[in-house]
Amino acid sequence: MHDPNCLFCKIVAGEIPCRKAHEDGDVLAFHDIRPLAPVHVLVIPKKHIATMYDCAPGDEAVLGRMLALAPAIARAQGANDGFRIIVNTGRVGRQEVQHIHIHVIGGPESLGPMILRKDH
Repeated sequence: MHDPNCLFCKIVAGEIPCRKAHEDGDVLAFHDIRPLAPVHVLVIPKKHIATMYDCAPGDEAVLGRMLALAPAIARAQGANDGFRIIVNTGRVGRQEVQHIHIHVIGGPESLGPMILRKDH
């Protein structure tokens, strides 16, 4: 359940401090240390799941909880006119920490395009 080499597991264990936005028995949400927008919170399961590829049938409840919490977290942080949820997975998806997490990103202004389109 805990990977001693995982940055986010160390945050869950209290070994590394974070600025919490929400915590309950299964989920921790904290402010990203390199925010991309005025609101940028990471929502993680306390259980170590490395990537979306590693999700198992028993993980539906915590994954659903993470998504269900996102609107309240966004609003509590000031994103009242919309927000974005991003889940990066694997190398191509540019996942930087190998512990599943969702980015809740928003702010008072438009976030711009999700991914820049390449002209074909």
